[in-house]
Amino acid sequence: MRFRAEHQFGGTVASVATLLTDPVFARALTLPDLSRPEVLDHRDDADGALLQLRYEFEGSLDPIARRLIGSGRLTWIQTLTVDRSRDTGTLRFEAERGPQLLHGTATFSLVAGGATTTRVLDGELRVAIPGLGRMAERTIVPGLLRRLDIEAQALDEQLRDSGPG
Repeated sequence: MRFRAEHQFGGTVASVATLLTDPVFARALTLPDLSRPEVLDHRDDADGALLQLRYEFEGSLDPIARRLIGSGRLTWIQTLTVDRSRDTGTLRFEAERGPQLLHGTATFSLVAGGATTTRVLDGELRVAIPGLGRMAERTIVPGLLRRLDIEAQALDEQLRDSGPG
């Protein structure tokens, strides 16, 4: 299922890119139904940055989802990369167990607008379970978009609190 999100931040492209891949910011962010992330990898240099996190879903699952994952935990790996030379990036996520069954990717651009930056993100989430995948995607995507909105609000607040970026 395709999804799109657009967020505006009170900071420069460089400051937004830096904060998006900041492991301290990621660990401090409270997102609904998710554990605090475990940082698996972080790299940052002049060309770009990478932040890889592991999340665990802590909310309640509907009975169909519970049957699909069994008694195990629902965890996934999320990898965010930023290309500083192009002001673009990717967001990839996949279930830790069964990544072929639940995965997604999105590309984004960071567009300067004076003292603000707009992130435009286009992506697709796939649940590759015959007969149930589309229904599951329609259930998951609104939560994903809500979490992106919450992340964007926290990021914007952090940028505004830290002053001109």
